[in-house]
Amino acid sequence: MVPPAGPSASPGPPSPETTQVLLALARAGDGAARERLFARFLPKLEHWAHRRLPHSARGLADTDDLVQVTLVRALNRIEAFEPRREGAFLAYIRTILLNVVREEIRRARPLMRREALDERMPTRSRSQLDELIGAETLERYDQGLARLPEEQREAVILRLEFGYSHAEVAEALGKSSADAARMTIARALAALGALLDDAPHT
Repeated sequence: MVPPAGPSASPGPPSPETTQVLLALARAGDGAARERLFARFLPKLEHWAHRRLPHSARGLADTDDLVQVTLVRALNRIEAFEPRREGAFLAYIRTILLNVVREEIRRARPLMRREALDERMPTRSRSQLDELIGAETLERYDQGLARLPEEQREAVILRLEFGYSHAEVAEALGKSSADAARMTIARALAALGALLDDAPHT
């Protein structure tokens, strides 16, 4: 006869699906955990890269290939990354990928200068980030983002760049609720806005 579980029953082990657990396993040499991390983050990073890589640069290297190379590189260096929350890991990979994208843009500049930009051509749907600040200020945005505290930086990246819901941000940052994540995001955006707003209001 199995005794009923009482209030003092000990909780089970952490879910093997959590990013933090997968990171710890991958650092210990677990190949399956590494593959699960790859499968989890590949679609998110591909979507992000398609929005940040200009059309002309995409003609020189397939965006999906850039993402896969970046993710493999990050996972090959996983021992250098302390297993923390999902937001920290995604921000870490995003930094590596952004550097790869910037290098691809530098290589594509001669071609980009030769091509005429047809403003009438349909473009990809604008991201929340584009709607908020405009593509022409992304460099300033990145500089401001780097000056935010770590948790606020992760909150902005998760919400604006990767389109996480407030509930997903809460889980990725280890917050107690979606409302707690919403407040963190609001404070982060206010701080970022103050860093970007170096011109007087008109």
